[in-house]
Amino acid sequence: MSRSVVVRNGSARLSTEPIEVRRLGAVDYQEAYRLQHELAEKRASGEIDHDVMLLLEHPSVYTAGRRTEDSDRPVNGAAVIDVDRGGRITWHGPGQLVGYPIVKLAEPVDVVDYVRRLEEALIRVCALRGVATGRVDGRSGVWIRDDAGERKLGQIGIRVAKGVTLHGFALNVNPDMSVFDAIVPCGIVDAGVTSITMETDVELSVDDVLDEVTAQVATCLDDPIPPSPGHTEDALAATEPATATVGISQ
Repeated sequence: MSRSVVVRNGSARLSTEPIEVRRLGAVDYQEAYRLQHELAEKRASGEIDHDVMLLLEHPSVYTAGRRTEDSDRPVNGAAVIDVDRGGRITWHGPGQLVGYPIVKLAEPVDVVDYVRRLEEALIRVCALRGVATGRVDGRSGVWIRDDAGERKLGQIGIRVAKGVTLHGFALNVNPDMSVFDAIVPCGIVDAGVTSITMETDVELSVDDVLDEVTAQVATCLDDPIPPSPGHTEDALAATEPATATVGISQ
């Protein structure tokens, strides 16, 4: 019997229905972790017939992806939650917008294309706020690169299981940047971390950028033309045929 194959329709998403956006405010990391995994299972099984994106802030917490090394972990003895996304260690907390898109990807599944689209959305949001950002070869996420060096402003760390995405992105709007001093963010020792407020001297809250992030993520995921540089090679660690992680945390 022949096997039918769904052909990519130009969007990164299989569904043509609008993304349901849930603005949750402050949510404990473990509770958000449980919720996104529950939604992803329901999306994969068809119990939920549309994509969902959670937008929220976490109380201060360090999380470690699958590639985290002992030398990355906090030097101040802070607790770390080990999670099933790609990437290494990062921090989440007040002043940082975290987005968890629960999206059933179009087939054939292209994880790198999905990551590039999330990057593009954050790049556009930063531009709307007067901050010019871009990509750095070999380093996923959203970066500022100037005479002062490289500084990361937007972070991505995802997991794809059964064709559905989990985890997602984090945008440093106006967090307490001192929290990054205790770790090696993303395991990258030769670059800094920054925020929109640090780069512009304009006080912002996460609420100030919610509309912009919502609009840009929806636009970039459904754009029929993949963003430049398109399908750049990334290190994907496949744990099983239906599961992949790409990492790129903060």
